[in-house]
Amino acid sequence: MRVDFERPSIDPADIDWGRVEVATYVVHQQFRYEYPARILDLQHQLVVVPAQTFGDQSRTVYSLEVSEPGEVITRTDSFANTVLDVRIPIVEHLVDFEAWVTLQRTGPSLPRSLTGSWLRDSRFLDATPRTTPDEAIERVANELLATGATGLELAELANRWVYDTMNYTPGATGIHTTAAAALADRQGVCQDYAHLLIAICRCMGLAALYVSGHLLGEGGTHAWVEIILPASDGSSNAEGWSLDPTHGRRVDLTYLTVAVGREYGDVAPTSGSYRAGHGGTLTAHKDVRVVEVVYAD
Repeated sequence: MRVDFERPSIDPADIDWGRVEVATYVVHQQFRYEYPARILDLQHQLVVVPAQTFGDQSRTVYSLEVSEPGEVITRTDSFANTVLDVRIPIVEHLVDFEAWVTLQRTGPSLPRSLTGSWLRDSRFLDATPRTTPDEAIERVANELLATGATGLELAELANRWVYDTMNYTPGATGIHTTAAAALADRQGVCQDYAHLLIAICRCMGLAALYVSGHLLGEGGTHAWVEIILPASDGSSNAEGWSLDPTHGRRVDLTYLTVAVGREYGDVAPTSGSYRAGHGGTLTAHKDVRVVEVVYAD
């Protein structure tokens, strides 16, 4: 079911985002795996469909088409992400996965409301393989703490530091590159910027999540960071503030969240295994459109 994808799109540059009350988006993604010969027992995982709700974002409809006969199981992981598990007994030469999602976001963009337990969740405070700090990262964290800034101000100082320090260089890093390695070379892509900001924030005692999603106008999947802070209303709750170190700014309505986790490994869009004596090649395509905007009076 090609949900709303034939609707005409609206150029994001023509939208007055500061006045947007509701925006509707359609995301279309295609993944094709090709193999030189038959493979067996394909077990594939797709993290490409956003959760039913995430802050002011809601998923209205989605569909997934798989070109080969098999089984698709939809589940929710420990981070509340939607995960599609695909099992296919035999693939002769290729398999296509094609997903359509319709989303809505409501403005103005505000922090995500969370329970206070998020502030103490060790998953977002402890280092992971890709976010383990070295002496250089610890030194940056201490220098930022020495400014006397706290909370959101401190997180935004770290966000700006990463933006000012790193050079965006496609191909310089891979999916296994650590924050420490990226900082040593002062280069990387959005994934590396996010891992570095997470490593710094966790060193400063700020809970931080890796966020995978889409940014209007960009071709590939984007990554940014959500910082968990005490609620500004003085209650025992928490708030999630999303920051984009690649662009040195807060996240707004031009961003669409797909999944969150401790680091990239928790939210890889496509992964899996199969039995064969050969590898395969992946071709991916993505199109994100704004199809409707409602402005506030």
